[in-house]
Amino acid sequence: MSELWRVLFMGKGPGKAKRGIPSKADNFTEWYPFMVEAAELVDKRYPIKGMDVWRPYGWKTMKLIDSLTHAEMERTEHEEVNFPLLIPENLLEKENALVARLKRAREEGVDPDDLRDEDEEGGFKKEVYWVKHAGENELDIPMFLRPTSETAMYTMFPLWIRSHKDLPLKVYQMVNTFRYETKQTRSFIRVREIHFFEAHTAHADEEDASRQIQQDLEIVNNIMHDLCLPIIKAKRPVWDTFPGAWYTIGIDAVMPNGRTLQVASCHHYRDQWAKAFDLSYENLEAKQQFCHQTTYGMSERLLGAVVGMHGDENGLIMPPAVAPFQVVICPMIRKNSDVDTVEVSNEMATRLRASGLRVKVDSRDIHAGQKYYDWEIKGVPLRLDVGPRDIAQGTAFAARRTGGKEPIPMDDLPNACKKILDEIAQELRKRSSAHMSDVVQPLPAFTEKDGNWVMDGEIEEGKIYEIPFDGTDAHAEAIERATSLTFLGDSTDEYETEQPCHMSGKMTRRRVILAKTY
Repeated sequence: MSELWRVLFMGKGPGKAKRGIPSKADNFTEWYPFMVEAAELVDKRYPIKGMDVWRPYGWKTMKLIDSLTHAEMERTEHEEVNFPLLIPENLLEKENALVARLKRAREEGVDPDDLRDEDEEGGFKKEVYWVKHAGENELDIPMFLRPTSETAMYTMFPLWIRSHKDLPLKVYQMVNTFRYETKQTRSFIRVREIHFFEAHTAHADEEDASRQIQQDLEIVNNIMHDLCLPIIKAKRPVWDTFPGAWYTIGIDAVMPNGRTLQVASCHHYRDQWAKAFDLSYENLEAKQQFCHQTTYGMSERLLGAVVGMHGDENGLIMPPAVAPFQVVICPMIRKNSDVDTVEVSNEMATRLRASGLRVKVDSRDIHAGQKYYDWEIKGVPLRLDVGPRDIAQGTAFAARRTGGKEPIPMDDLPNACKKILDEIAQELRKRSSAHMSDVVQPLPAFTEKDGNWVMDGEIEEGKIYEIPFDGTDAHAEAIERATSLTFLGDSTDEYETEQPCHMSGKMTRRRVILAKTY
């Protein structure tokens, strides 16, 4: 973990455990699963590995993240659909054949149309969950739980698209998908039941589909702004592109340990899937033409990135846009007091809710310190303490989850709270952006000696590297082997001026990102 991030989020000095909380600064791999459960986001004790139970607080957070996506879909004129969970086996075989053929075409450097389908593994076949019985009856055609929805959707699209007047088609859904993930599972990051968003579009031509990809990246930027997350957008290298895609753009968040977490992806399919599923339309010249397609997907990894990036030694820090409770009011309950702090707190909450804020009044008759601890763990952005003296002075005592306390006037409570919440969001953006700037650095130079490439320096743990690159696949392989880093691909933010390639020396503006990934 970078020293800058430690200072920004943890304060100066080594991280210390608090009430049994593992130190995030010193042991992120233990802090993360502990916090996911301590903050009551999910319960991992369900008897199927990788299928966690969403608890109310976690589900509220996820639904608020979903609401950001819904708003962007409405803004960009996507329409919501909901496809069946089950897909018949013959459709999977169709997808596998297509994906295998496209993969082989890429490897052989030929046009996919020049190849015939072969019995070759491809797609999600090794990852799906099968349904082979209905009651006591064996199904004639086995079915599987959707790992994603291309196959299901593209079976229906030809029934919906007949003419150029039906284009573009832009639909999306938020559903659960299922993949048998064989690696170590981790809540939100690597699971077997995935809370999944997927947008699928069909267009008249490649140009219009490419415009859709640019709109997808704009949507990503808007959502990540609300989540206070800086991101890396990189066009994946050929060997890491989804075999059914012309190209893939991965969107990665940076975690506090310097690893990247892919939270979204966009695929430009051209007309490759349309040819396989006979998805065509009648153009203005009354001729049949194949559609060009795109997909854009995200999952609960967004919440995993929020937990990992914004939390600290004391718990979560929820970005105000997705905090289930943006403000928690804690009345100081005094026996035999002439002032009813609970009643005043409820009146304050009514005013704040009327202004559009999400508010909780914690009227539990417990020690104030326990209340503070509970809401600190859950990452509520703003806490208002209300005691008899505060009421007499016409103020509430505001405690920011990012640090800092101040009295605020009761007569202007909604505006004061909104101002503070905006400042908290800005502080989270500042901290996470500073962390990003700190961990991304140039890769040490490489020198060729006796036909072998040798790196002139060491790879630092917790760092992400960038290089000007216009070399060969062999060059890329040599870099990955020497660094144990993964090529994320070409950043969508190129160098402003041409620079010599790290390996070939050719001048280029391509900015390639390398990192350790989840």
